[in-house]
Amino acid sequence: MPGQPTHRGPAPQDDRLFGAGQLPALRAAAAELCWLLDRGYAPRSALELVGNRHSLTARQRMALARCACSRQEAMRRRRLRVEPARLAGQELWLDGYNVLTILESALAGAIVLECRDGCCRDIAGVHRRYRKVHETHPALCLIGETASAWGVTGCHWWLDKPVSNSGRLKALILDVAADCGWNMQVELTFSPDHVLANTEQVIATSDGVVLDRCRRWVNLAAWIVAARIPQTRLVNLSPKEGGKAGGGNTFQESVETGRSGGE
Repeated sequence: MPGQPTHRGPAPQDDRLFGAGQLPALRAAAAELCWLLDRGYAPRSALELVGNRHSLTARQRMALARCACSRQEAMRRRRLRVEPARLAGQELWLDGYNVLTILESALAGAIVLECRDGCCRDIAGVHRRYRKVHETHPALCLIGETASAWGVTGCHWWLDKPVSNSGRLKALILDVAADCGWNMQVELTFSPDHVLANTEQVIATSDGVVLDRCRRWVNLAAWIVAARIPQTRLVNLSPKEGGKAGGGNTFQESVETGRSGGE
């Protein structure tokens, strides 16, 4: 891949945006957002309402959107989650960029979000271009070592074909697998989400859209973060189930009567 490797570390403003002083407001906002989603509010308008109420930046709103889901969505995702002990003798299909960038972020000291559905998510993501970083090779090794320890027969990676450098990442994954003796396949496709959502195989992803449509999944990235990357900079914005939203009844009543301060 062209250029010198860099890190997938924190953005320059993350210490300020997600520091201890910001966490109470962010947690209150996350609880309020989940409260709205539980009651059928559209995610985009609910996020705008809560973000305006707490004067959140675009990056903070992105973090909230990735942390939050409705209680019903969280329960369904947990119900379809497969525990690692049940994967022995099975093939595992991976949402390649999704899993890889979370682990790269965790290794590089970037913010990793603990979300309502039990997943870990980063705030980086991949759009039109992927660049190999210092953490790429270690992350690939963690995935291979974990899958091998679980007794998985092989890993089938799915990468977004339109993303620049997907071909180079495919070659790197296959090289690492060959060096370590792991059975890995890599395919490039225009819609990994569609493939993963419709397969009978167990998949590894934290993409909420895919999780809401898939048949079975394993929480691979969160498991590796917890077991193998103890230095991960975790930020937990998840609301306590059964508790009140961070804004309390005042926020709930104001939404129901159309008098929210965010409007």
